[in-house]
Amino acid sequence: MENDKIVVGLDIGTTKICAIVGRKNEFGKLEVLGMGKAESDGVIRGIVTNIDKTVNAIEKAVKEAEDQAGIDIRVVNVGIAGQHIKSSIHHGSITRSSNDDEITIEDINRLTNDMYRIVIPPGSEIIHVMPQDYTVDYEAGIKDPVGMSGVKLEADFHVITAQTNAINNINKCVKRAGLEIENLILEPLASSLAVLSDEEKEAGICLIDIGGGTTDIAIFHDNIIRHTAVIPFGGNIITSDIKQGCMVMQHQAELLKTKFGKAIGEEASPNEIVAIPGIRNRPAKEISIRNLANIIEARMEEIVELAHTEIITSGFENRLAGGIVITGGGSQLNSLKQLVEYMTGMDARIGYPNEHLGKSKVDSVKSPMYATSVGLVLSGFRALDNREDRYKEAQGGGKLSVKKREASGDFFAKILNKTKGLLIDDLDGSKDY
Repeated sequence: MENDKIVVGLDIGTTKICAIVGRKNEFGKLEVLGMGKAESDGVIRGIVTNIDKTVNAIEKAVKEAEDQAGIDIRVVNVGIAGQHIKSSIHHGSITRSSNDDEITIEDINRLTNDMYRIVIPPGSEIIHVMPQDYTVDYEAGIKDPVGMSGVKLEADFHVITAQTNAINNINKCVKRAGLEIENLILEPLASSLAVLSDEEKEAGICLIDIGGGTTDIAIFHDNIIRHTAVIPFGGNIITSDIKQGCMVMQHQAELLKTKFGKAIGEEASPNEIVAIPGIRNRPAKEISIRNLANIIEARMEEIVELAHTEIITSGFENRLAGGIVITGGGSQLNSLKQLVEYMTGMDARIGYPNEHLGKSKVDSVKSPMYATSVGLVLSGFRALDNREDRYKEAQGGGKLSVKKREASGDFFAKILNKTKGLLIDDLDGSKDY
């Protein structure tokens, strides 16, 4: 039964580490059974910099999620992000033996597998290979060539790589916490599952996921991901700007940002003042809300400008009928939607993971800051469907359990095999989560 399957998503972020336990209800919606989170001290801009602190935070978040859900977590779907993520387009082709036979799933799988053998910079690993349009005997623009006749099968592939050390450190942290990685997923891809509809992906849309350490970009068109990028700025750098500009403590700067911050300076009242307690019996410090908003606006303009540059670079600027969806913790900043629309000239909305959520024990999971975590759970369910099994060897019934399976084979080989099917299925636009 679908609702007997339980999937766990683990978001190892710069600001927080979050674990979400979910299952599908009878209507196909995600029901969150438990959620745990912990402050992330050992991660900077999406990269693990302190193993022990990260392991402790993972254990704390997972324990909290276990207690809420009443299950024993052993297998998790983990997100990966960071400035080290690189994407590029590569062309691949295979020649089939006869044009009388139909092109099969095996042919497409062979073509996709060939891309994992391309030359990449030393110290990098391919984490995702995503086909764009196919070409059969020089007939271009084919979305699904299965069943067609042809000798030469070609395709352009969107190849995403990550640093080997970054993958190893994530693997090390998860294993030390007593867990096993089921799927390793690029975080903007996970977020897109949570906040974008199939119609938006078909029409063309840009997802801007503003996290604590980085801002992730993912551009879709014709239900295919066309461009990904990572900007090395997020909500934390805004907090640092406030700390320096207003000469306050780090935690005070974070509170100022979340409670009084606005992305557009002119929308803040010039006469509004907030008092911050002084240090060691010193008098309270008065902060102008207008000055606070000006500091935030300067940095947000930079982030939005960099995101807009990525949209232009992708070549899809004039083909995004769906506009822009902003999600992540940074998207909750007041007036951000208006700033994005003003700077890009495109329609924008804030992305909430509500569409895929049913009645859950945890209401806070509907916030944009948990879009990636929810998306990791959804991607775990996506990996369980029947189409994915045609792209890789069947893993057996143990895959549906959150109990730990015996580790076997090379770690990278396991991750690559699992993610190939997941993403090829995602590109198919199937609604069978």
